[in-house]
Amino acid sequence: MTNDVRDKNSKISVVLSFWNEADVLGELADRLVAMFEKEGCPYELIFVNDASNDDSLSILKKRAEENTSIKIVDMSRNFGVSECVLAGMEHASGDAVVYMDTDLQDPPEVIPELIAKWREGADMVFTRRLSRDGETAYRMAFTKLAYKIINKVSEIELPTEAGDFRLLSRRAVDQLLALPESSPYLRGLTQWVGFERAEVRYHRAARAAGETHFPGVFSRGPVKAFTDGITSFSMFPLYLIMYAGLIGTGLGGGGFILSGLAALFGYCSWVLVLVFFALLLWGGLMMGMGVLGLYISRIYRDGRGRPRYIVKETINL
Repeated sequence: MTNDVRDKNSKISVVLSFWNEADVLGELADRLVAMFEKEGCPYELIFVNDASNDDSLSILKKRAEENTSIKIVDMSRNFGVSECVLAGMEHASGDAVVYMDTDLQDPPEVIPELIAKWREGADMVFTRRLSRDGETAYRMAFTKLAYKIINKVSEIELPTEAGDFRLLSRRAVDQLLALPESSPYLRGLTQWVGFERAEVRYHRAARAAGETHFPGVFSRGPVKAFTDGITSFSMFPLYLIMYAGLIGTGLGGGGFILSGLAALFGYCSWVLVLVFFALLLWGGLMMGMGVLGLYISRIYRDGRGRPRYIVKETINL
């Protein structure tokens, strides 16, 4: 087990998963290097390329030639943000690991505050956003609603306005990497691992350049994160099937009796009663099958035993 050293000589690893971020990677690397030189501690910057098809990789390869503290993990194909972060963590050698987005919305200059909390004894330091520049009002509203829903039904509590900008101690990273889940929900898993927690508050900036890769609230990324958050840490959808069945049975039975009596006296059509009753049963059945499908799909993915990702090559590692 790695010694838990937390002083000025402790090495800090920063893991940065990216896809097509050529417009910002140069500035990001410069700001990170400048920040660590000012901080005066050993560091490594691990950039994980999620199969970019722009100039991102070539930009970083040039930087890695000039600075061996800049390291690259190149994935064999596009695997997703969480998988790439875990790949970076597996290659990280630091006493603490910071992971963050690469679009410069999360300022690298906040990292020393995370390190200070870690040196005070925290094993997981999460950041809470006081403001979010460049975000539309409806997107922020849906994000808050999603957090409320997940927290309401989840077995663990997720801090609101806390995203993927965190520091983990070495022992927290080791425990996280030991989890075998094939569809990792990092925001939940880092909370589930436990240990001492602390928070740092900051103002999130607008994207520095380029276009967001999550263009809409209902795009694949946010929807996948929401469903992973619920199915990873809650059995509530399974109970929801039972509740829907009870409600459906009550409404169907009562409606059938009342509508039948009304039809006897000529106040409504029997066909309408049967159509309404069949539609109600069909809707309840479909909802139940859909929820069961989410859980069965997770069991199926875990049961296959495939690796979460495949690394094509590494540089400076």
